[in-house]
Amino acid sequence: MLDIAIRNAEIVTAGDRIHAEIGIRQGRIVAIAENVGLARQDIDAKGLLVLPGGIDAHVHLEQPQGGGVVMADGFESGTRSAAAGGNTTVMPFALQQKGQSLREAVDAYHAAAKDKCYVDTSFHLIITDPTPQVLGQELPAMVKAGYTSFKVFMTYDDMVLNDRELLDVFDVARREKAMVMVHAEGYDAIKYMARRLEEAGKTAPYYHAESRPQSVEREATHRAISHAELTDVPITIVHVSGRDPMEQIQWAKKRGMNVYAETCPQYIALTADDLKGLNMDFEGAKYVCSPPPRDLDSQKAIWEGLRDGTFDIFSSDHCPFRFEDEKGKDVPGARTNFKWVPNGIPGVETRLPILFSEGVSKRLISIERFVELTATNPAKLFGLYPRKGTIAVGADADFTFWDPEREVTISQSLMHHDCDYTPYEGLAVKGWPVRTILRGETIAQEGDVLGAPTDGEYLERGTSRAFGN
Repeated sequence: MLDIAIRNAEIVTAGDRIHAEIGIRQGRIVAIAENVGLARQDIDAKGLLVLPGGIDAHVHLEQPQGGGVVMADGFESGTRSAAAGGNTTVMPFALQQKGQSLREAVDAYHAAAKDKCYVDTSFHLIITDPTPQVLGQELPAMVKAGYTSFKVFMTYDDMVLNDRELLDVFDVARREKAMVMVHAEGYDAIKYMARRLEEAGKTAPYYHAESRPQSVEREATHRAISHAELTDVPITIVHVSGRDPMEQIQWAKKRGMNVYAETCPQYIALTADDLKGLNMDFEGAKYVCSPPPRDLDSQKAIWEGLRDGTFDIFSSDHCPFRFEDEKGKDVPGARTNFKWVPNGIPGVETRLPILFSEGVSKRLISIERFVELTATNPAKLFGLYPRKGTIAVGADADFTFWDPEREVTISQSLMHHDCDYTPYEGLAVKGWPVRTILRGETIAQEGDVLGAPTDGEYLERGTSRAFGN
């Protein structure tokens, strides 16, 4: 007998849409058929879409910040919020601080996550100090241990890698078959622009966007692609914000290069004007992230890329800081100069509803493409497929039950994160996750998180499908 049978299911995957029943035993899918037989528990999905559980491949939780800044969400609150938003797996970053070994960074991150995860997790690495020891021994060992992706930065004082360091890291990634995620913004150009704006007295949060125009993202994207071409390694350009960097990615894809791209809700739901606040005041700090939201033409370009395959994944880049907090957005100095405002906004809980409403409900993308962007492709890119990211026999029984007609106005009062605001306050959406199931167990339903912070498992990963396996 089955443990659970999901009846009357309209199942949607990246490639198909069928009416069937789903049989579950010991947390895995064991049958998909017109009638899967008897089960100890029946779940009726009539009137709902049954999608693979969402995989948010880009979230920041409990990440060390320095300078007295503290991230709003740790693992407990961040994964709770993820579950409420229809996600069953999130992928945060274990940050290597300068002078720290990768193993020390990963061990500390596992300790922070222990018994605090409502959903499954798997860690990317962040490489900030690529010493000969790291490149020659530590990074290869970590990849072999299942940490098969890592992120590098082309900006930020304490994270930026120069071109030689990038090339060295890319070379290790090629040899060890690890996916490289690249934050592509030009460090020196941003420093130059910020200095010019400061000298002109333009220091309100809005000028954060002015200090990071698309040209600095375009240039860095081109440089990252050139380095990837030289070293023959797949890369993913993360949080792409507009047309200019997209054109570099399209150029690479047309030439058959293994270049992948990610975009995020802020680039389809916000613009730089949001950073102006009520009257160029500190309210604009709520929207400070990097790259910043752009303009309406950029939103149009992002939608073109979501439709035509320029973008492979849609992540939240959840990076939350409390607004009314001297350890968050209101850190000392932030009210006098945008450069001190912590970069990042919350979004793990609203990622799926925003894309569904703006994309599927408005007929800009298909429901199958929605699944591909938010679950299947993240699983493939980061070595979790086919255990995660699809509904198939043998896969984990991870589902999001979706009400495509449910109309909701996003509000901080609905959120389950520990941030004190949502940048999407007042946004009306059509389509909402009403039940989240992790390995057969309901962990969230109708706005209530029912699971426990011990429900999530850590996932060791295989090699990215980008390497052809």
